[in-house]
Amino acid sequence: MKTFSINTTLNDRISAFAKAGSQLSSFLEGTLDSKTSNGDNWSDYIQQRLDLAGHKNSWFTEDTLNFALHQWATALTTENLQEWVKPYHLEHIKSKNVGLITAGNLPLVGFHDVLSVIITGHHALIKNSSNDDVLTPLVLEMASFFCPDLSNSYSFADGKLENYDAVIATGSNNTARYFEHYFGKKPHIIRKNRNSIAVLTGTETLEQMQALSDDVFLYFGLGCRSVSHLKVPKGYNFDLFFNGMFAKKELIHHEKYVNNYDYNKAVYLMSEFDLLDNEFLLIKEESDSYSSPIASLGYSYYDSIDDVAMEIKNNADQLQCVVVEGDAATTINNTLGDITAPQLVNYGKTQMPELNDYADGIDTIQFLLTLS
Repeated sequence: MKTFSINTTLNDRISAFAKAGSQLSSFLEGTLDSKTSNGDNWSDYIQQRLDLAGHKNSWFTEDTLNFALHQWATALTTENLQEWVKPYHLEHIKSKNVGLITAGNLPLVGFHDVLSVIITGHHALIKNSSNDDVLTPLVLEMASFFCPDLSNSYSFADGKLENYDAVIATGSNNTARYFEHYFGKKPHIIRKNRNSIAVLTGTETLEQMQALSDDVFLYFGLGCRSVSHLKVPKGYNFDLFFNGMFAKKELIHHEKYVNNYDYNKAVYLMSEFDLLDNEFLLIKEESDSYSSPIASLGYSYYDSIDDVAMEIKNNADQLQCVVVEGDAATTINNTLGDITAPQLVNYGKTQMPELNDYADGIDTIQFLLTLS
């Protein structure tokens, strides 16, 4: 098994990523004027990489790319990184080669795994999705600019993963079966499909529904943290919900989004489903699944919050986030007990996870510590 010499300290790695985060912040603010090692403007270089990422994946619009960069610029500060790793003992790590198979549905969606591996002192062998293979190398290049030895902490696999001690792989339910077969004999985290839901009680405000529109529409609803299903009380009036969703009406001008909207609307109408439609979002009653196609949401009725809480507990392995507030959140949280996923979040916060908000509730850092 090939070994890698990690010549950086934890403080070195934290400092490098924090400086990269600061660079991203300056770029977004339009104040970045430093030079790359080649003498080019970092600002121009970053913009070129963003343009390439958007060209390769048309779901990666300027808005979604800037939002993703903003989230990581906010997360990558010295204080945040130190607080994140503080509960763990990272002093005596024996470096292992950790294979990473990342998803590509959102910009930088796999970067948390990459960061976790590197920050703990392991080597990240990264197999990026072809849908998102520009941004992670960009951020790593920025961090390595400030700490050249950091480049020994990662490499990229173009083909088959080889020479790995452990694997973290993210994919669909179908690919997860392949991952289990292929990587099952090594320590691993294998993630499958998950969805997120919102639990509405009928007492919400317009401001809360406008915030919920972020949970539904950010990244065009393509993420596992995107709300794809609503739980509503019987007799629920959807008027306020649709008023809140109206904040994102401009989505209908995105070519791929409107194509999905038109296609799904035609399919639903031909199948004679009862639909609610505000001309850019379709919702239909759906009791068998939490997933929904782009530009649509499912909904189902409940009799009591206790019933919803038990349903969530029984289907916890299918859910990433539950958007809920107030007494309903308390009831659901009490019912879930020690279950680490799904995560309960406030309106508008699904796409703003903290560094210690682990996908599927699996502590990635703790897993990586078991390898040494």
